[in-house]
Amino acid sequence: MTVMPTAFVSRLKKEYALSENTPMATIEGPDQIDGELHKMILVSLDDDLAQEIVTISLAGKSAIADHMVIATGRSKRHVGALADHLQRKLKEFGLKSIRTEGMTSCDWVLVDAGDVVVHLFREEVRSFYDLEKMWAAEAIAMTYAPNQKKPGALGSNA
Repeated sequence: MTVMPTAFVSRLKKEYALSENTPMATIEGPDQIDGELHKMILVSLDDDLAQEIVTISLAGKSAIADHMVIATGRSKRHVGALADHLQRKLKEFGLKSIRTEGMTSCDWVLVDAGDVVVHLFREEVRSFYDLEKMWAAEAIAMTYAPNQKKPGALGSNA
């Protein structure tokens, strides 16, 4: 776990409008810094116009991460740009060991930010692999909608 100075976390909250009233996917778990990392990733993807942003909570269900974020890009170039912008923001956040796979083809890019793993897909590739279906049997998947008061379960129209 990376411990960030309180002033830096406060600046991030202000910069990304991360308050308790910000409607986002539910974040579970005791670690506030991981929660801020998760929020920052969701905001970054939303700002870069990623589509169908979904969070699957893995806390207590898998040792690989606490959260899995899945999002769709409109094209290979968009998927690559989403990954590149996310890497830059993660470095600004203070993470040093960010691992990325798939940047050469940009059909499916995996960004490993430690406690949050991000999968960025082109639409056809995402529907083919259908990670939500594989992981939703064990975890609750939440859609991310910035204007939604409460996040709905995956597949709901709420």
